[in-house]
Amino acid sequence: MKIRKGLSTASAALALGLLGAAGGVAGASSTASGAGTMGTSSENVVQIAEHTPQLSTLVAAIKAAGLVHTLEGTGPFTVFAPTNRAFAALPKGTLKTLLKPANKAELASILTYHVVSGAQTSSQIQPGAVKTVNGASFTVSTTGGKVTITDGKDRTAQVVKANITASNGVIHVINGARSNPCPS
Repeated sequence: MKIRKGLSTASAALALGLLGAAGGVAGASSTASGAGTMGTSSENVVQIAEHTPQLSTLVAAIKAAGLVHTLEGTGPFTVFAPTNRAFAALPKGTLKTLLKPANKAELASILTYHVVSGAQTSSQIQPGAVKTVNGASFTVSTTGGKVTITDGKDRTAQVVKANITASNGVIHVINGARSNPCPS
């Protein structure tokens, strides 16, 4: 179908654009050591993201995908959160297309590829395949104290700010995104 083909193209562009972007968080270290300071343990992952200016685009996408209630839930979750810079690097119109109500399922699939069940700090993350909430997997590697995520298409993103503790999990800010290897 023409619409489905367009969505798959938009999904691929989102993943490629996010992955290729070098996103930054003010004051963030490029290593995965040290505790995060952007939120407090009394806030859930959505609240912390809402109070973190560098994650405002992610928050808009979470809302558009209808994932707020889920990510405010008990969890626990480990969220690999792309920065605004990663979203800004997308081809013109890609994010706007995915944020439309008609594309809610596609966006939810992409976003849940950034969420892992359970709360894992950078010291608890084990190298190897990791199954995401959407059912697909990505690979984690650690080198020199840096945590790198590799998607099913061999694109990488690095954790730039680790261990932001939430009441229902942990957030690791990443400088790119992993592509859902099985776009719908």
